[in-house]
Amino acid sequence: NPGRFGAGVTGIPFTDTKRLKNECGLSYSGKETHEPSSVFVYEVIEAYGGVNQFYKDFYINSISPLGFTICDSKGKEKNYNYYDSKALTDAVYDFCVENIKQQIEFGIKTDICYCFGTGQNEKFLRLLNDQYGFFQKIIALEHPRFVMQYKAKTKLEYIEKYVQAFHQIG
Repeated sequence: NPGRFGAGVTGIPFTDTKRLKNECGLSYSGKETHEPSSVFVYEVIEAYGGVNQFYKDFYINSISPLGFTICDSKGKEKNYNYYDSKALTDAVYDFCVENIKQQIEFGIKTDICYCFGTGQNEKFLRLLNDQYGFFQKIIALEHPRFVMQYKAKTKLEYIEKYVQAFHQIG
């Protein structure tokens, strides 16, 4: 689901306001935001061939287009995922299914779905796909936030992994 400094502000998945302006060339006049996931995704996009080529070939969205936050014990707001509690997962389940159906109705290709996340996000998407048959194939890639937070030293390897996976499209 959208992060509070990326799609939660811009409405475009994995796109903070810096990348919205500097990479996509779209104007934005609000508070500038920075999201590490956005940095990684736009480095992948550049390695793929740039914004125009990437968005000509791919559509990015989220299982849940709604962003969630929670305050920690110190009162600091943090991103909260749809899968972080069973109650939230149950509450948004039908909405997520309808969201995916609506996106497919846009006419997007469903032969390959790239899942950003190899943990709970992948597990949930595969569960939905097993039940509804949305996609012929799901390719899970490490989540951009995971790469930036835990694998920054080997980030270039992950960029290459993403680009190689993306070249599997027909």
